[in-house]
Amino acid sequence: MKKYFFKIYNRKIGKDYPPLIIPELGINHEGNLDLAIHMSDLAFKAGAEIIKNQTHIPDKEMAPIAKKISPGNSKKNIFDIIENNSLSELEEKKLIQYVKNKKKMYLSTPFSREAADRLNKFGVQAFKIGSGEMNNLPLIRYICKFKKPIILSTGMNDLKSIKNTTKILDRKKIKYALLHTTNIYPTPHKLVRLNSIKELQKNFRNIPIGLSDHTIDNFTSYAALGMGACIIERHFTDKKSRKGPDISCSMSPSSLKELVYASRKIFSALKGKKKPVKEEKPTINFAFASVVAIKDIHKGEKLNDRNIWVKRPGTGYFKADKYEKLLGKFCIKDIKNGSLLKKEHVKI
Repeated sequence: MKKYFFKIYNRKIGKDYPPLIIPELGINHEGNLDLAIHMSDLAFKAGAEIIKNQTHIPDKEMAPIAKKISPGNSKKNIFDIIENNSLSELEEKKLIQYVKNKKKMYLSTPFSREAADRLNKFGVQAFKIGSGEMNNLPLIRYICKFKKPIILSTGMNDLKSIKNTTKILDRKKIKYALLHTTNIYPTPHKLVRLNSIKELQKNFRNIPIGLSDHTIDNFTSYAALGMGACIIERHFTDKKSRKGPDISCSMSPSSLKELVYASRKIFSALKGKKKPVKEEKPTINFAFASVVAIKDIHKGEKLNDRNIWVKRPGTGYFKADKYEKLLGKFCIKDIKNGSLLKKEHVKI
């Protein structure tokens, strides 16, 4: 069977490959390059293969009226939040080079055409599109021109809206993955709606599906991995005592380490089909039952529930599921009490 996947750099992403855990710096670095590098180092030490940033050019992505709008997780206006917590073009270039020197992957979300141009110029090999930009079809079309894979968050959008975007990606022959998302910071567990992952898997067969998790812990990420999620994205910080608007739903280094470890174990546990594995054979031998004589049975006697029954171990020729078929059959060889019935004991 053909394995469906796409690649970011040389990392294959799909249901047949280990899940990709994406720690997102976002704006948690407070627009400080040294802090962004420090957080990246902690993420890599915790086992991350990749770090994700947000590429903001405030006046290119927001109209002036944005200075009068505040997000739900802050009293400050969104324009000032972004402007005060973004890396400059030169700083992002240095961060990308630092990550490259570490032989790790760099991913970022462009919020404007100019941001996409910047990332493409810096050689970033894939784009992450946030939920807010998922239905921004002009921007989606613009980013498609770079012919690079896209990881697309789908929060705040229904299936119809998602399909409007994926039709563009399909038409442009762009490889992509979809992340179920709830855009509340932090997200209460009851609003995560993990069954949406199944809905996406059903409607977008062969497309890698994952979760962008904005809860305060790893529990829903573990559950998503158990449902076959190929990607888990969570915000990341060096310490939970920071005051940024995304800190409440961010992983600490220890939480990231646990998530990376769990993702590998859960992925390995998903493989296989519902049938015995060869490693169960020793357990089968003692745990299953075989047909056994419960009294001496002489040649010519008919087998019945008074002279045969089922007992452990399961090493006999006739397993327990053959018991009823043996009732009424004739014994063609003497059988001692306590003996497991053999093929040569019975005329079938």
